[in-house]
Order: sequence, then structure tokens, then C-alpha cells
Amino acid sequence: MKADELTNRTAIFPNIVSVALVRLKQRLQQDYERAYPDLREIIHLVLDEEESKAWKLSSFPHLLLPDLVEAHVANLNLRPAETKHDDVFAPHRFDQIENYEPALVLCGS
Repeated sequence: MKADELTNRTAIFPNIVSVALVRLKQRLQQDYERAYPDLREIIHLVLDEEESKAWKLSSFPHLLLPDLVEAHVANLNLRPAETKHDDVFAPHRFDQIENYEPALVLCGS
């Protein structure tokens, strides 16, 4: 890999993260406004505040933002908004699969 190529990738990365964060923030804004249409200004403030926190905590703020917003909303005694999107790889609550079936494993000889 040439030095120019590495420099170009390094310069492009922050822009990619910024674009991803802007898109995510827009989707969260829409989702929460749909859930709480009367709280538009508050939602906007929450998103701005949590975006700032996410940037301070990580170089990958788009990975932290949804959880930070959800925690802030919970502190306001509100339920998290449904954020189901077809273009998301894993569903929002992928760890809560209802189709639990135990598996038996035999060990030994």
C-alpha cells in the first residue's frame, strides 16, 4: 500500500463516520417524533446532547448514539421508540429471541 493511498483513506474515514452519524440521527429523530409527536424540540435536544457525548466517548459515535438516546429517553420516563428498518442488519432487540429451543449435547466417550 502506498503512502498516498493510506493518507487518502485516513482523510476519508472521518467523513464516512460523520455521514453515517447524520443519517442515523435523522432516522432516530423520525422514529422518536413518530412515537412522541408533541416532544419534537425535546427529542432534538436529546439527540444533540447524546451526539456530543458519543463523540467524546468514541471515534465511532454512530455505534453508541442509539443506546445513549435510549437511556436518556428512559430517564425522561418515556419508552424507547420502535426503530425497525429494513436496511438494518440485525433487528433492534436481536438478543431477545422468543423461539428458544434447548439443545442437548452429549459429552464423553
